[in-house]
Amino acid sequence: MQAIDRAMNVVKILASNSTESWLSITELSKKCELPVSSMHRLLKSMIKHEMIQQDERTKLYGLGTVWLEYGLQVYDTMDYVSKIRPELERLVHEVEESVYLSKPIGTEALIIERIDSEKSSIRVYDQLGIRIPMHIGAANRVMLANMPEKQADTIIEEVLPEQERPKLRETLSETKKLGYGVSHSERTEGTSSIAVPVLSHSGKVEGAVSVSFVNFNLTDSRLEFLIEKVVETGKRISAKLGYLG
Repeated sequence: MQAIDRAMNVVKILASNSTESWLSITELSKKCELPVSSMHRLLKSMIKHEMIQQDERTKLYGLGTVWLEYGLQVYDTMDYVSKIRPELERLVHEVEESVYLSKPIGTEALIIERIDSEKSSIRVYDQLGIRIPMHIGAANRVMLANMPEKQADTIIEEVLPEQERPKLRETLSETKKLGYGVSHSERTEGTSSIAVPVLSHSGKVEGAVSVSFVNFNLTDSRLEFLIEKVVETGKRISAKLGYLG
C-alpha cells in the first residue's frame, strides 16, 4: 500500500505541475519528502508501467501516456458520450460560447468536458481535468444546491469556515428555487457563468452544464437568452438520463 500511495503522490504532483516544466528527481524527492535513492527506485518502476516518462535530453520526469490511454477508454464508455455530448454541441451552436460539463468528486468538482465555439471571438478557457472547490462558481454551487441536505452540509463544513456558511446556504437555497446558478467575475475577472444541474433518474446530482463568457458587454436580454438555453439543455440532458422531475 505504501508503494501505491507514493506512486500516486508522484502522479498528483506531476499532474499539477506545468506541462512546460517537468520535474527533476531532486525536485520530486523534496515534494514527496523521500530520499533520492528511494525516489529513484520508485520512478524506475513507474516508468516500466508507463505511469511516468523521462525526457532523455533533460532527464526530467513527466506523466506517462498510460493516463491518456486509460482516460480515453473510460471516456468512451461513459453515458454522456452518446447521451450528453450532442446536447452540449447543440448548446454551443445556440449560444456561441464555451460550454462545460462538470462532475462532483467529494469536496471538489472536476471539469470533464469542454466544447469551444468557433464563432466566439473571446473565449473563456478552463482546462479539462482541473478540480475546483465545490463552493466556487455557478456550476459547483448548482450541484451543491441539488444535493441532499446532509451531503451538502458535510461538504460546506469541510470547505468553509463557520462564519461564511450561512451566506452560502442562503445562496444555495435561492439557486435551487431558480433552477440555475449565475456567477460574475468569481474565478476570472470580467467573466460570467450560468449553470444547471444534471440529474439522474433517481434525482441524484450527476454533474452540471455551464456556459462561460466575457461580460463586459452583457445585456439583460443576452443574459436572459443564455439562461433560457442553458436551462433547456439541462432539462433535456436530465430527461435522457431518466429524470422525470
